[in-house]
Amino acid sequence: MSIFGAMTTAIAGLSSQSTAFSNVGDNIANTQTVGYKSVDTIFEDYITVSNASVNESGSVVARPSYNNSVQGSITTSANPLNMAISGAGFFPVSARNGTVNGAPTFDGTQHYTRAGDFKLDNNGYMVNSSGNYLTGWPVDGNGQVDQTRLTPLQVGQSGYAPVATSTATISANLPASPSSNVPNYTTELPVVDAQGTSRNLELTWTQPTAGSNSWNLNITQQQTGATVATAAVTFGPNGTLSSVTPSLGTPPPNSTTGQPALLGFQADFGLGPQKIQLNLGNFGGTDGVTQFAGTNYNLVSSSQNGVRPGSFSSVSIQQNGNVQVNYDNGSSRVLAQVPVVTFASPDSLKRLDGQAFSATNESGTARVNQTGANGAGSLVVSSVESSNVDIASEFTKLIVAQRAYSANTKMVTTADDLLQQTIDMKR
Repeated sequence: MSIFGAMTTAIAGLSSQSTAFSNVGDNIANTQTVGYKSVDTIFEDYITVSNASVNESGSVVARPSYNNSVQGSITTSANPLNMAISGAGFFPVSARNGTVNGAPTFDGTQHYTRAGDFKLDNNGYMVNSSGNYLTGWPVDGNGQVDQTRLTPLQVGQSGYAPVATSTATISANLPASPSSNVPNYTTELPVVDAQGTSRNLELTWTQPTAGSNSWNLNITQQQTGATVATAAVTFGPNGTLSSVTPSLGTPPPNSTTGQPALLGFQADFGLGPQKIQLNLGNFGGTDGVTQFAGTNYNLVSSSQNGVRPGSFSSVSIQQNGNVQVNYDNGSSRVLAQVPVVTFASPDSLKRLDGQAFSATNESGTARVNQTGANGAGSLVVSSVESSNVDIASEFTKLIVAQRAYSANTKMVTTADDLLQQTIDMKR
């Protein structure tokens, strides 16, 4: 019985070492596969009878040991849509299962991957080299992230619609000691009309009495010369804004210290009335229009919220996971946010084709996090994670598996010789 047992044990050893050899071969073949996670081999002993008096030959079984949580090296990429995760977690992805009217459909099962070599396909979806579609949190028109659902990320290449100017801000210093008897200063304030055309408003400051703390502000449309707002603006002894009293336009809702001095008016660029609020700064503050020492008018800055129409330029990923669409007018919009998914036991995930995984009972449920939150790794943009295979270690395992396989074949041939000798005893 012991000779037969030794032979069957050796055969089990051959099978186990074949499995180890196969795992090593799989690892070596994928040393250049983006996001690949290596597989080690562990051996488990099976006992038949083992006590103080008898120990009979048992068996051995090879089982895989997955290294899904082991980080691969991160390398820089020229593609701005490539991403790598530094730390724990996976990208959520979906698999395509068909096409309807030229658009892809998805099977609804959430998968996960570390292969972040994404690029845009012909439909604007972000797809990695294995054909997995990146999913993320959508962002609405108000910039709010919807963290209640994951959806395949599609980047539209439509243009940026114009936004008419509704608010403007100016910061300037009017001289407390002007060089002329009747100071008069004019500055241009660019705005955008409802069709996205650039227009100019002219702001003219005049001082009825040289050296006083009172100025008259007159706002006109440069193209037509029409006056749209006039106001008396006064400053306190410390040179900060004290009051704004319009004779044409809407007065500020509150003139107390610390409140914004908002002068409202309506412009008309041939497209109907366009309401604009000009922010002159806070009352009692130094962030807007002031009257400090000097002999010349000094425009510090001006801004407005209007946007000219723009065409799609590019798409980029921010370190916080925001998918940002950029336009040639200098504007940008956040389309979605890429989360990082973590598991209690990532090494227990089920492996799928294309360096993808699916959740199992052993791995635990998926926890969808913002990058860097709740133990999730951080994003490294314009980079990819390489395979975590250590080629030197794999060759060492290869030599060990080869020697162990040879030793088991020796056990089989030796047991065969012993059995043959036993049979020959009959002769």
